[in-house]
Amino acid sequence: MRQNPERRAALLDAAITVLAREGARGLTFRSVDTHAGVPTGTASNYFTNRDDLLTQVGHRVYERLTPDPDTLAAVHHGPRDHTTLTRLMHELVDRVTHYPDGHLALIELRLEATRRPHLRELLTHRIRADIDTNIATQLASGLPGDATTVELLYLALNWLILERLTLPDVFPHHHTLVTELVTRLTTPTPAVTTRITTTWTQTDAPHPTPGP
Repeated sequence: MRQNPERRAALLDAAITVLAREGARGLTFRSVDTHAGVPTGTASNYFTNRDDLLTQVGHRVYERLTPDPDTLAAVHHGPRDHTTLTRLMHELVDRVTHYPDGHLALIELRLEATRRPHLRELLTHRIRADIDTNIATQLASGLPGDATTVELLYLALNWLILERLTLPDVFPHHHTLVTELVTRLTTPTPAVTTRITTTWTQTDAPHPTPGP
């Protein structure tokens, strides 16, 4: 296998584009070569087979979606309040949606993972590790919310991003929804006092005492 890192990255980026725009069925070594603008047969010199290509595409997507050092540093600076968390969530949504091919390729990889156990294992490990890292960062930062808050944000924002990339007119007010989501997940809920009312039924109600 060839070891030119720059050429490998270019081929993987081309594969991400093919996967996002043509689906898994359109992902071939030839299509990757075409989108990368390299001679036919180049991809086959870098990836042993299609499974190897799909696996490395998964790693490359996460590599490109990883926030830059300045964004990561911002988590640990500034006020530890709802406003900061809301800003960070808006930046996250914007960062992912500005790289639509990456997110759509990841959706295609998820679908392929239902048929490829090795790919499912890879994605499960990578995504769970990413969530655990986010939870640890959240707890260490002092921002509002706990581990469950992070998991709920992950689930809700991933679907919101999918809607923005596929059916953007369904939720045109997505910016407001992100703000409202953070507010509802991080605002303490007032304690609710539940009053239990006993209802007598005909069976268990006391029976009148018969008269003489």
